[in-house]
Amino acid sequence: MGKHNEFGKEGEEIAVNFLIEKGYRILYRNFRHLKAEVDVIAEKDNVVVMVEVRARSNDQIISIAETISPKKIKLLVSAADFYMTEMKLDKEVRFDILTILKNKKIFKIDHLESAFYHF
Repeated sequence: MGKHNEFGKEGEEIAVNFLIEKGYRILYRNFRHLKAEVDVIAEKDNVVVMVEVRARSNDQIISIAETISPKKIKLLVSAADFYMTEMKLDKEVRFDILTILKNKKIFKIDHLESAFYHF
């Protein structure tokens, strides 16, 4: 496995631990539907949260909201719709982005709740 993939997996593990510490219950990891993958599906306060994890090892000047493309959003919404239908869940859905910035051995986590809407 390449270093990029290893760091991505490490980032997802950090994200899951972060969410658990914040009171989220993890429902599913790496949910796949067609060409889409939702990194983490969690629940908190009766809201199902679809979390896109972005792990970076540099500090590029880029907004957290800019790290996800419109095409990716469309795929995430499709996967979320499929998940909610398959699991027969009738709850509010929210889309979050969680970025993990690694600088040497220090990790900085940014959690953007309601990063985009699924109209």
